[in-house]
Amino acid sequence: MSISVDLIKQLRGETGAGIADCKQALGESDSDLDKAKDWLKQKGFLKAASKEGREVKTGIVDVYSHGGRVGVLVELLCETDFVARTEDFKNLAHELSLQIASMNPSSVEDLLKQEYIREAGLTIDALIKSVAGKLGENIQVGRFERIALGE
Repeated sequence: MSISVDLIKQLRGETGAGIADCKQALGESDSDLDKAKDWLKQKGFLKAASKEGREVKTGIVDVYSHGGRVGVLVELLCETDFVARTEDFKNLAHELSLQIASMNPSSVEDLLKQEYIREAGLTIDALIKSVAGKLGENIQVGRFERIALGE
């Protein structure tokens, strides 16, 4: 079966996955975009699992303030400075800050188990693994701190 270039471009634009991965996903899913996205998501989790043992020694600290009443610092770690500078990585750190500000987890383990505030059914752990699969590196939450007025 031939897969159209436009369909590959569309899937790549929506997921950020590589061209070869998009082509393979569309082939495995009979050119069904939703099934191809699910396939890529699963593949991302598999990639992330294979990276978990790698040492994380760089990353970023994201700072978020919600109306001056709640402040969050998040340390997000990865393997290389190159990945730490990508928009996907920076966006993940910011999304974690928003999650912590709104859900007030007690620990990193608690945070990882929480359901992601922007997508029902997706845990924070799964969100991190999907980005790790996309970027090809081990990504971990180092630590975080949440400060609220009056607490």
